[in-house]
Amino acid sequence: MTWKPIARVADVPSGTVKACRIENIPVALYNLDREFFATHDICTHAHACLSDGYLEDGKIECPLHQGLFDVRTGKALSGPVDVDLQTFAVRIEGDEVLVNVE
Repeated sequence: MTWKPIARVADVPSGTVKACRIENIPVALYNLDREFFATHDICTHAHACLSDGYLEDGKIECPLHQGLFDVRTGKALSGPVDVDLQTFAVRIEGDEVLVNVE
């Protein structure tokens, strides 16, 4: 696994999502009560940035058509989305958030 720094812990307050990029891959980084998760940032239904969506209770709502995904698993939860999101492994080292996009 190749871990890449993506943000500092302080850059992503609890309950928020941040748009990031690693090696030309758009990544949405989520902080759920100091537990971090990462998914592909583009909705699987239509080309919309999930980092522009609404995050609540571990779910991100696509800003374009309101489809829901579980940010912990990438699972598509409600229509019109029916294809799961790609997820990425996350770890914290000191004050840095690292993600593996392999």
